Amino acid sequence: QLQLVESGGGLVQPGGSLRLSCAASGFSLEYYNMGWFRQIPGKEREGVSCISNGGGTTNYADSVKSRFTVSRDNAKNTMYLQMNSLKPEDTAVYYCATVLSSCQRDRWYDDYGPWGQGTQVTVSS
Repeated sequence: QLQLVESGGGLVQPGGSLRLSCAASGFSLEYYNMGWFRQIPGKEREGVSCISNGGGTTNYADSVKSRFTVSRDNAKNTMYLQMNSLKPEDTAVYYCATVLSSCQRDRWYDDYGPWGQGTQVTVSS
């Protein structure tokens, strides 16, 4: 069974850091571009970051550039999102999914595969 499991979320103060993980089972991540997305209740899901299957190409939403870093370890079948300098507006449920287009596309977040269950990130003092 193909499955993605996100973890690493939690409550953090503004300016703090978190590292999210996305572990795949039932398939090999190495063949797929991967993305991080987030959703606030009542709003559309937002594409946060994309990383190509080999890790050589990344793309970020303007709102997280210079603060978030996406990476992957294909040997561990896992993708990561290092989030620094967190802001209250980063509060959301974070999801990972395969990305079915090139990460170089402006709207890479329009084509994606099934989600994981998500992990809650809350930035609050």
